Amino acid sequence: MTGPAGRNRRVVLYGNPALRQQAARIGETTPRLRRLFADLLRTMLEQDGMGLAANQLGEPAAVFAINPRGAGLERNPCCVVNPRITRSEGTLEAEEGCLSLPGLYEILARPERVRVEGVDEEGKPFALEAEGLLARAIVHEVDHLNGVLFIDHLSPARRGLLAGRLREYEAQEQAACG
Repeated sequence: MTGPAGRNRRVVLYGNPALRQQAARIGETTPRLRRLFADLLRTMLEQDGMGLAANQLGEPAAVFAINPRGAGLERNPCCVVNPRITRSEGTLEAEEGCLSLPGLYEILARPERVRVEGVDEEGKPFALEAEGLLARAIVHEVDHLNGVLFIDHLSPARRGLLAGRLREYEAQEQAACG
């Protein structure tokens, strides 16, 4: 498979304000947005992510990339623009991680099945029914676009136990961004 034409960009780490920013809905697809779509796909694939939200690249746009093949489905990686979850069913507890919190994994309850709707990179209506790992990834990325991180769903006690590690991410991000 030849990868997308975009470039592999640096994923911002915990502590970067972009991760807490509400993403702006996308209207017209501009050449700049097309580059962002390609960058999201390339970065997600090259950094072994299941999904990647635009604000993880420091861009406050309502779009994420998703890799259904990472969940064993024969569907190409794609971007979902202006996504909204229109249905969710069941609950499944499983381990979850994030490229913005590298090496940190926690057990978290998420919907077992979801339907996400939006538009694709060409502005055409898009819908995807997902379950298991792919459903988890979609909900995780939609959370990102709302400024929510998966650790926000942990108990205060569990987040407290992670405080030192979170400070390390903040220091790394500060050093990278100045």
